[in-house]
Amino acid sequence: MDAFRSGIAFCFGRAALKLGASGLLAATLLMGAAAEPYPTQTIKIIVPFPAGGLNDTVARLVAPYLEQALGKPVIIDNRGGASGSIGTKAVVAAAPDGYTLLMVASSHTIVPATNNTLPYDTVNDLAAIAMVSRNPLMFVVGNQTPAKTLLEFVALAKAAPGKFNFASVGPASQGHLVTELFEQRAGILMQHIPYRGGAPAVTSLLTGETQFAVLSPQVSLPQIEARAMKAVAVGSLTRDPQFPEIPTVAESGYPGFEAIQWVGLLAPAGTSREIVDQLNFEINRAIREPELIAKFAQQGMSPAGGTPTAFQKTIETEVKLWIDIAQKANIKVP
Repeated sequence: MDAFRSGIAFCFGRAALKLGASGLLAATLLMGAAAEPYPTQTIKIIVPFPAGGLNDTVARLVAPYLEQALGKPVIIDNRGGASGSIGTKAVVAAAPDGYTLLMVASSHTIVPATNNTLPYDTVNDLAAIAMVSRNPLMFVVGNQTPAKTLLEFVALAKAAPGKFNFASVGPASQGHLVTELFEQRAGILMQHIPYRGGAPAVTSLLTGETQFAVLSPQVSLPQIEARAMKAVAVGSLTRDPQFPEIPTVAESGYPGFEAIQWVGLLAPAGTSREIVDQLNFEINRAIREPELIAKFAQQGMSPAGGTPTAFQKTIETEVKLWIDIAQKANIKVP
């Protein structure tokens, strides 16, 4: 009987050892898989607008540098529609594993101001990675307007409330809201004339249908360089190195006034800090490359960079600002 019991104990002991060894091997394999460095597969950057726009351009300029640094393919996926909310929703719903990212422009923070039925929370459902590029918005007047400076235009507008028209690339666009903000700050009143895009907005300035606009360099610079219209100020807090001869709105009598257009990279909320920091590091390294800086300059942009925390703060601040401006100006989009 003792021998029988000893045999049973021996068998159970061997079985336990086998199970223990199997468990240890499985745990080791799982730990090895978990420790495998990011990334291990293709990274997709969703651009929530059709190809050819500002954030699409930046995504395609930056992607090759990320691809080289990370050692995995980086593809661009354009998903336009509903002012960017379709593509943004897809990223919000994606796994927070660093393989589905979102490249947005500063219009991303404007949409909540005129749409309170968004299927996501702009601030809390996405994690900021890095601001990639930035450029000042241009404050321009048509040549038919005698003003040569921003203060001269303000004086004209104050003398004739409601007489001057300002153009925008569409209702609730960044240029529209920035102009509304400037009107409040300067104490002037103009009539808003929205257009379907930059080209017709510029044409309206050339023909004299409108007298003022806040536009991106990509839209306005060719006509400014051709002296077909005048840039009276830029929206950066300090003069932009690409346009050193153009004074800022701030130095034109409105301290602290800033109006820039930026492009930045986001991830689904819940993405690990390690992945966010790794991507932030690679973005900051890429935008210091002379070749990429030159490509940005061709588009009227400058590299931005900075920390995820700083970029997140920018998003939070702008969302609050544009909601406030839209409410005060009673701006609604059907």
